[in-house]
Amino acid sequence: MAKAYTPGLKVVDHALHRARRVLPTPGEVRVALGDRVQGSTVVAETFLEGDVTPMKVANLLACQPKDLPGLMLKRVGEAVAKDEVLARSKGVFGLMKTEVKASAAGTVESVSDSSGLVLIRGPRQPVQVLAHVPGRVVQVLASEGAVIETDAALVQGIFGVGGEVRGPIALACRAPEEELHEDLIKPEMKGCVIVGGARMTATAIARAKAVGAAAVVSGGIDDADLRDFLGHDLGVAITGSEKCGLTLIITEGFGEIAMARRTFALLAGHQGREACVNGATQIRAGVMRPEIVVPIEHAPAKVDRGGAVDGELSIGAPVRIIRDPHFGLIGKVAGLPERPALLDSGSKARVLEVSLEQGGTVTVPRANVERIEG
Repeated sequence: MAKAYTPGLKVVDHALHRARRVLPTPGEVRVALGDRVQGSTVVAETFLEGDVTPMKVANLLACQPKDLPGLMLKRVGEAVAKDEVLARSKGVFGLMKTEVKASAAGTVESVSDSSGLVLIRGPRQPVQVLAHVPGRVVQVLASEGAVIETDAALVQGIFGVGGEVRGPIALACRAPEEELHEDLIKPEMKGCVIVGGARMTATAIARAKAVGAAAVVSGGIDDADLRDFLGHDLGVAITGSEKCGLTLIITEGFGEIAMARRTFALLAGHQGREACVNGATQIRAGVMRPEIVVPIEHAPAKVDRGGAVDGELSIGAPVRIIRDPHFGLIGKVAGLPERPALLDSGSKARVLEVSLEQGGTVTVPRANVERIEG
């Protein structure tokens, strides 16, 4: 049977996209089933406990910890402003009294008569979850959030950094093979999702950040440029929480690599439309792909995929090669030999033949490709 299965990467001009929007801790859901929402709509809200500021008040008053409760001017549970007098010593014959002022605003959480410490709890911090994508609420998750459904074009990238942003798509490069240089970044791209072609250069990234762009999407990036942009090496944790002032998404991989023609054409076709971008990526268990979601107001009729299954490899299926020596090349499955083949390494593996977009056919292990779903 000429079929196999592999992880997929979605590049589709029309999908019924569902976004699960949930709080980190239980809170209040602000939307109802069937509500129409915009990207900026608050779906749910909660409050996180404020930071704790410890103060060695007994030391500052030069008193015994057991005497501290009697010297406090603020009791447990009372609010205190920054620099407000928190405690006062009795002094000598009522004179030369020492005062201790609060080093932070908040509420007195505890006064210890054994350690002499006073803990001040800062104000609660509001946490809001936005819809991020416009659409309709199709499920309400009690005390957590909601699921938002929208018709959209969807592009999943290989890797990204930076959080959720929204902005109109601005095409910077004229072809998927064109590198994204700083001279292609214009001041009018402020607040935009800039779409490049091949590698985004370090100077282009700096220029995009300087003009106030929301995000940059391109085929590749040099790992050294990414490290310089972030100011540190990336580990293996989930990305997306970086405070770098700009979200970056690469659609193909690291190095000198062009954006897939299909991906470039899809994004170029939506130039000027608002895109909802999220750079969050998780490579390991529970894979999470960075996404560019372009909501479609008047969605076309859904395309019949002929019963195709996600991840299925069959003759004609579009794929990307994800390992050297053909890393990043795009093509279609041309053959699925049933018997394992002998590799250059001397080992045997199941292989497939890929007819490349740039011409020619190569044979690679099935584990070295991922399907481009659409």
